[in-house]
Order: sequence, then structure tokens, then C-alpha cells
Amino acid sequence: MSDIQTWTLIFVVLTFSIYIFVAYRSRVSTTSGFYVAGGGIPAPANGAAIAADWMSAASFISMAGIIAFAGNGYGGSVYLMGWTGGYVLLALLLAPYLRKFGKYTIPDFVGDRYNETARMVAVVAAIVVSFVYVAGQMAGVGLVFTRFLKVDTTTGVVIGMAIVFFYAVLGGMKGITWTQVTQYSVLIIAYLIPAVAVSAKVTDVPIPQIGFGTILAELDALQTDLGISEYTAAFGSTNMLNMLLITAALMFGTAGLPHVIVRFYTAKSVRAARYSALWALFFIALLYTTAPSVAAFSKLQIIQDIEGTQLSQVPSWFNTWADVGLITQAPEAPGAVGAPISELPGDTVLSYSDVFVNNDIIVLASPEIGGLPAPIVGLVAAGALAAALSTASGLLLVISSSVANDVYYKKINPQATEARQLLVGRIAMAGAIVVAGYLGINPPGFVAQVVALAFGLAAASFFPILVLGIFWKNCTAMGATAGMLAGLLTTMAYMLWTIDIYGNGEGIFGILETGFGTIGMLINFAVTIIVSQFTPKPSPLMQELVEEIRYPGKTELVAQHAQGDV
Repeated sequence: MSDIQTWTLIFVVLTFSIYIFVAYRSRVSTTSGFYVAGGGIPAPANGAAIAADWMSAASFISMAGIIAFAGNGYGGSVYLMGWTGGYVLLALLLAPYLRKFGKYTIPDFVGDRYNETARMVAVVAAIVVSFVYVAGQMAGVGLVFTRFLKVDTTTGVVIGMAIVFFYAVLGGMKGITWTQVTQYSVLIIAYLIPAVAVSAKVTDVPIPQIGFGTILAELDALQTDLGISEYTAAFGSTNMLNMLLITAALMFGTAGLPHVIVRFYTAKSVRAARYSALWALFFIALLYTTAPSVAAFSKLQIIQDIEGTQLSQVPSWFNTWADVGLITQAPEAPGAVGAPISELPGDTVLSYSDVFVNNDIIVLASPEIGGLPAPIVGLVAAGALAAALSTASGLLLVISSSVANDVYYKKINPQATEARQLLVGRIAMAGAIVVAGYLGINPPGFVAQVVALAFGLAAASFFPILVLGIFWKNCTAMGATAGMLAGLLTTMAYMLWTIDIYGNGEGIFGILETGFGTIGMLINFAVTIIVSQFTPKPSPLMQELVEEIRYPGKTELVAQHAQGDV
């Protein structure tokens, strides 16, 4: 076993043991504790849990790779803008009002605000979004185990499934919350330490957010010499229309993600819900302002290591990742798989344009590329697993609560005891973990691409009916149901039509599948508003409640509703 494998195993065993211990100490026996942690999580801890829930395998593993390669610097900024801007929308438009409304899940809010038909559509949408999103997390888990512990992808995903099953099923939202606080600590340390070390080594500036600015001119010149558009050039890899649509889809999708929104129900109060969003932005910014530096440093070093180097003389990190199939010969067509590097003669002189580097390896490989010691490599692997598993557990809880609370308890057996509801919830979560594992072994794209699809689906299905449900008292049940169906089905159909492995990849006006969620959202808004003009209005009591949830303080009607009296 190599030093890297040894240190990876040490950090993985240590961190997983801590997660399991925290989950065991936080185990619950009530539905309130299982679904929303009893509504008693302080704002800073809730913010850290939101950040861990949010900063998934896409953020930790894949985002820097998209910025470096798929987005070529400027184009990758859509992820930074979209994934952070959504929290402004959450803090201003949704979080405090949903917390005040006082329900467990998005389908719960939809069912109470609109009707049971709308609830069932919301359940389906929540499950679809969560499964698409969780596929990216389990794929990330498999990627880490494949590279660092030398097990196959299936084995790696199964290990991840077993760990998530233990602490998510045992502790519910309470166990997941405190485990995620721990996981955030692990992932942010694992991300920042190599970034600081590489920045200090390359630029003598130990602050990566500042250091990477000193190498951009060199990187621009290097890419120009290779016939590639400058790293900082605008619209070099993505046109203006797609930049706008993808940014918006990620932003509005963030504000509509079920596993993020449920976090605000765990806050102690409406005020704490708003502050939770503020703390989450702070914790997220620590990683998101560092990602562009990791991308730039890694790309500069990769080009310098590859360009004009004989295959027999490439650095060890190159061969390591080529051996697991994540560095290949450049494919002949977009979406195709390149031939293995091993098929080239040893005396081949490599050119950067002849090599395909998978987006998902940049952060995991950055310590090796930067020549950092084995313990740092192992720590980064543990951080990547923390990011993937923290988000996976939150998503699986959304699926579990949708099935157990919104389907079983609200529709099938309203007389079910808390013990029976918990049992159904845990069984649903176990089933969801199995499906998530399958999707992780057979993902429909690279990690961040899969996750971006989930954001588009969330934007197209949930954001309009949540905003209209809070700010427009005349939004009707039939309008919301029709809008959700129109937005979700249109977006899903377009994604299946255009995503590389399923469709023709062309699209309408060149709109990418990751940006079509914005169009789906606009369709949802339009259908909801039009249908609401011609269908029965909500009851006078509901209209009054919608007005009052926006007032400061807790009015009598809101208090009665939160307690289930109205």
C-alpha cells in the first residue's frame, strides 16, 4: 500500500468514525426530530450544516475542473455566481416566510397552501430532483474510492451507501445536521490547506484568492501560444445567452432545492432562519472564493507538465490518473470517450491539446500536481467524501420525508403513530439509498453536470409556486399544479433530448440542457398565473394567512396555523 493510500485510509476511517459517533449521540425517536431536528438548531450551526448540505461533490470535486477546463476560466464563473446568488433569493424571498408557515417539507407547504393534488405533484418533483442530484454525489464517492483506495467504482459507492445508511437512518435530520457541521469542518480544512500551500509555493503569496491573480497573465499567454482562447477571455467557451440562462437556472434552482429549503425549518425561529442564510453564505464563500485559484494553479501546472513532455517522462500524478481512466487521449468527437494513454508509445511527445483531463480530478489531484506530501492528499480525499456524503444524506432525507410524511401519513394512513411514521421513513430512506447507489454507479454525466441538471429541474418546478404562494394570495391550486407540471415536464423532456448520452446534443437556439431550467421556470410562472385567473381562488382564511406570514412578528392566525389548529 502506497503512502497516499495509507494516509487516505487513515483519514477516511477517522472521519467516518466521527460521523457515526455524532449520529449515534444525536439519534431521535420523534418525527419532529427526524424531519426538522426539533426546530432547535442555532443559526451558526445551521449555517454550517446548510453549507455542508450545499457544497456537494460538485462544489468540492468538480467545480474547479469546470472553471479550469470546461468553462476555460470566465465561462466557469456561472457556477460561482449562480450557486451563491441563490442564497440571496432564499434569504429575502423564501426562508423566513416558509419557516413562519411552519411545515416540514416543500410538498407539505404546497399541500397546505394549495391542495392535495398539488402536494402529490410536488412529491414527484422533489423525488425526481433529489434522485438526479444524489446521483452526482454517489458518483463522486465512487471516484474518490477508485483513485485513492484502488477499489472499483461499484465497491466505492457501496461503502458510501453503507455509511450514509447508518447515520441518516439512525439520526434523521438531527443526526444529519450535527454530522454535517462536522463534515463542513473536514471539507473546508481539506480544501483550504492545499490551496494555501500551492499558492505560497507558486507565487509566494499564501492567500490563494490574491495569489492566483498574479499568474493569470502567464496562463493567458500560455494558452494563446497553444491556440486556445485566453483564460480570462469573455465568452470563450460559452456564449452570452447560455451564460445568462445557466446562471439564472443555478440561482433560481438553489432557491428551490428541497434539501436546502428544509434546512430553514430546523432553525429556532424566523429570525434564526434568516441568519442561517447569512452564516451559510459566509461558510460557502470560504470555498467558493478559493475554487478559481485552485482551477488556475492546477491548469497552469498541468500545461507546463504536459506540453512538450515525452510520455515516459511525465510526472507520477499523470500516470496515476491515466491508470484509472480519468486522463485519456483527446476524444475525436464531443461526448466520446478517448483512447487510453497506455496505447501510446513511450517516446510520444505529448501536447496539451492531445490529452483529455476529466473535470472531476482537478481538486483531488491538485496536491499531487503541486508536489504536496501524502497526508495532504489523504486529507483532500476525506474532504471530498465529506462533501459528497453530507449532501447525499440531506437529499435522501427529502425523499424519505416525501414518501413517509406526504404520501403515507397525509394520504394513506393519517392515523399512523409516530413510531410507524418513523419506520416508514427509514424504510423509504433505505430504498432511496439503493436507487442512489445504482445512479452513482451509472451516472448520466460528470459530477457537476449531473448536479446542474437537478438545479434546472428545481428552478422549473418549485421556485415559481413557492414565490407566488407566499407573495400572491390569489395563486390557485389548479394554477400551481398546472405550472409545476408544465415546467417540470418541459425541462425534463428538453434535458433528455439534448444531454449527450441520451439525445442529439443540439437543442433549440443552442441552449444547453444545464440552462433550460430558466426557460422551464418562465413557463411555470406563465402557466400558473394564467390558469389562476380562471380557476377558483383560495379560501378567505388562506388568503388572510398568506398576507399575515409576511408581517413582522407572529400573528395569532400564523401561530394557530403553525400548531395545526387552522
